[in-house]
Amino acid sequence: MKAKIAERSAPTGDLIGPEMRVSQVGETWLSLYRAEQRSEATTANEYQRILDNVINPAIGSIRLREATAGRLERLLRSQPTPSRRKKTKTVLKMMLDAAVIDGAIPANPVTSTSRLRGSHNEVQALSVQDLGTVRSAVDAWMSQERPGPKPTNDIADIIDMLLATGCRIGEVLALRWTDIDLSANPPTASISGTIKTETGKGTYRKAKPKSDASKRTLALPPFAVAVLTRRRVEQPANDRDAVFATRNGTWHQVGNIERRWRIIRADTGLEWVTPHTFRKTVATLIDRTVDSETAARVLGHSSADITREYYIVKDRSTPDVTALLQGFAGGTTPVESPK
Repeated sequence: MKAKIAERSAPTGDLIGPEMRVSQVGETWLSLYRAEQRSEATTANEYQRILDNVINPAIGSIRLREATAGRLERLLRSQPTPSRRKKTKTVLKMMLDAAVIDGAIPANPVTSTSRLRGSHNEVQALSVQDLGTVRSAVDAWMSQERPGPKPTNDIADIIDMLLATGCRIGEVLALRWTDIDLSANPPTASISGTIKTETGKGTYRKAKPKSDASKRTLALPPFAVAVLTRRRVEQPANDRDAVFATRNGTWHQVGNIERRWRIIRADTGLEWVTPHTFRKTVATLIDRTVDSETAARVLGHSSADITREYYIVKDRSTPDVTALLQGFAGGTTPVESPK
């Protein structure tokens, strides 16, 4: 009798019950998540990959009531990278939150697992010398003898626009000529969309960037104006009005540009540089010369805290206080510090 009472559960909702397999819970939760359109399809697809490749192979066959904190803790600890642990925990928490809401379990066991302590990599930005290496690598790649058509200036111009704006790669690739105003003083670029690639949908321009704060109008430096002016003359017109279009007049895929950059940077000492590194370089420069609040606005962040933590290289230098410290020298008169 005691055993039966211990196993009793409160009445549950229609969708999720304590006897369901974890794989069924995940499937039910994700179908609701997609139906509610709570985020972009690419996010839901990533959650699907976590379910298929991580959660279901490990615990998909157990009952929901058997998904204890200890079991989930072991699953999270078994993941090879901090990023995979974080994504797995996010998916587990959301799907088991749904189970709690439906009355299938009294509390979410994910909340009792240990706090994730991933490695926080030091922010890196490019120096002027590094940028010279970047441009030399691009020039060398473009001048290589290879079968097929000659490379366009796209990759070099995209890098220049990343440096001129601090934009995300998807935002630069989504620029249309209607977003550019070269007659303004100073000339501007309006960031109003981004490039997405989805299975079954292909590559398209999403008419909204990552967040509300990402919608912004940026003043362009002269070198960016020169790039755009040249492209306006040299580039064939395309149906999408894209500043950066493929030879077929379609949108560039973000993944293809990233893949091309990895080829270019090979054996150059730039293996640590990604398109996002150019964004961090812009943030660091603006922070050094203006402030982090301005850097956050240029990058399209809703909070300068994010910019300071993840995009700006920490300034390890300290003020010169040697005159003050000289006062600790025995038998000497302290030197007055300049005001």
